[in-house]
Amino acid sequence: MSWWQHIPEHINPVIVRLGKLEVRYYGLMYVVAFAITYLLVLHRLKKEQYEYTSELIRSYLIWAVLGLLIGGKAGYILFYEYRLLITAPAQLLSRFGMSYHGGFIGVFATTLIFCFKHGISFWQFCDLFSPAIPLGYTFGRIGNFINGELYGRVTTVSWGMYFPLDTAGQLRHPSQLYEAFFEGVLLFIILWSIRKKRVFDGFIFCLYIIGYSIARFCIEFVREPDAGLEMILKYFTRGQILSAGMILVVIAIILFKIIQKNKNSCKLLDETCV
Repeated sequence: MSWWQHIPEHINPVIVRLGKLEVRYYGLMYVVAFAITYLLVLHRLKKEQYEYTSELIRSYLIWAVLGLLIGGKAGYILFYEYRLLITAPAQLLSRFGMSYHGGFIGVFATTLIFCFKHGISFWQFCDLFSPAIPLGYTFGRIGNFINGELYGRVTTVSWGMYFPLDTAGQLRHPSQLYEAFFEGVLLFIILWSIRKKRVFDGFIFCLYIIGYSIARFCIEFVREPDAGLEMILKYFTRGQILSAGMILVVIAIILFKIIQKNKNSCKLLDETCV
């Protein structure tokens, strides 16, 4: 397994370098992620009963990209580097981290605004995109792997890897690949296979959040915490706390949706009987 363990050390994360300008695979992976999401959504528009146009989808993706970048950066600062806001705010300019949960909040907010502006059902629109998002997310984690960042904890398993950015030079879990598979490929297969189910508006979206959060919560046990961040609440990381919080919010949404649906069904039944 020695060849496998040393793969990250032989990967150059830079595609091309022009002076101080670098084009990295990580940035390319973002482009691929949005392109795949766009193509899968277009496929659904053609094959399923959606009335949105491809122009509307392209317009929305611009909003989504902005929400992801702004929310991801703001979330990283607030969730993981909040101490620097007080002690050394100038250092924040040199930090390139992104937070999934911050990015999610950013996209969620821009989607709400976009749907309101265009008179679109927010929950139906989220259901349209949700099955495609995990496959796009897969490439984001592959980008992390190529960068050699967000590696896992020290391990003795045979499939562990040595990462160039690890100054300790120890064998570690390739947690980026775990996330790419479980939060990406596997979740995509599940959601894509049930994408036509209409239990209530927002059903697939809720399943996406729960599926991602469960996978992220479990993988955090083998993922190295961000620099300077220890386990909080004794046993859990910030990523696990944020993921657990998302699950609780979504469970509340599901219960509300089910109760609302039952009330509407009872109301319709009463009107029919009258």
